[in-house]
Amino acid sequence: MATYASLGFQDNASPLMEQLSYFHDHSMFIITMIVVTVGYMILSLMINKFMDRHVMDGQFLEILWTILPGVVLVFIALPSLRILYLIDENSNPILTLKTIGHQWYWSYEYSDFMDVEFDSYMVPQNDLDPFNIRLIEVDNRTTLPMNILTRILITSEDVIHSWTIPSIGVKADATPGRLNQATFWFNRPGVFYGQCSEICGANHSFMPIVMESTSTTDFLKWISQISE
Repeated sequence: MATYASLGFQDNASPLMEQLSYFHDHSMFIITMIVVTVGYMILSLMINKFMDRHVMDGQFLEILWTILPGVVLVFIALPSLRILYLIDENSNPILTLKTIGHQWYWSYEYSDFMDVEFDSYMVPQNDLDPFNIRLIEVDNRTTLPMNILTRILITSEDVIHSWTIPSIGVKADATPGRLNQATFWFNRPGVFYGQCSEICGANHSFMPIVMESTSTTDFLKWISQISE
């Protein structure tokens, strides 16, 4: 998990988040160039205290600064549409996980295995181990194998919640009476944290998400243990 002093994204843990990070860098480069150019022009006019009539009335400039923003928007829009396509793409998942939002905890069901379901509550501060993160550790971590395409089905039992893990680039609303889905896979092992990202009541900030990415062998051992 990224440190609290970091100004950037968390370290990528999925191919989708890698693409989102690349798009962020691409967009920031373009935005920086626009800010520098426009800022230079404004400062020049302020310092010189003189506006050339070509700046005020030049037809060529009017055409230029109408066309240039359109060109810039194309270079931002096309990669953005590609990312949106990747987010909504539905492949053939190998594993399915269902999560249900409650006030104020999450429950999980492994649809491909018999009787594998559990609730995940935030660990109170007094029960934390020294290596746990305050307000974001849970009593039952959700484990998934890395490099396995996983479909997550998301819904809610009461009000609207939002299942979010920034490091894998997944954020989907948990809506009562509706089943949303997202697909992703972990490209490295580790423990990844998220939180409900939709204000859902008094204890909204106390329903964290913790997912652990492991090897397929360790995942099958974990499944066999909790299904006993």
